[in-house]
Amino acid sequence: MALPARDHTISLQDAAVLTKRHRDTSTDGILAGAFDKGQVVKLLNQPGCVGLRIYYGRDASGAPALVLAGIDDKDADLTASLLLEWAFPCPPICGPANSLNS
Repeated sequence: MALPARDHTISLQDAAVLTKRHRDTSTDGILAGAFDKGQVVKLLNQPGCVGLRIYYGRDASGAPALVLAGIDDKDADLTASLLLEWAFPCPPICGPANSLNS
């Protein structure tokens, strides 16, 4: 089944509420993870890829991890090809303070 149509855009105000709630309740202190554009584009440009799924995980030390997988038009993960992880964690690699991270 293909993913239903949805506008995924969110206002900065609504996004700030979500990220503040995470900051207020998180016990691990990780706010975000950054990925290189070229690698994300490569994942999205895989044959048959129509979207992206982000899995929450934990590395061997228990720290949070994000795993990115392309998905096809039947909502299946493209696991036989490129997957991404090893995000740059924030902190310590964060942008300037803003309403999403402060």
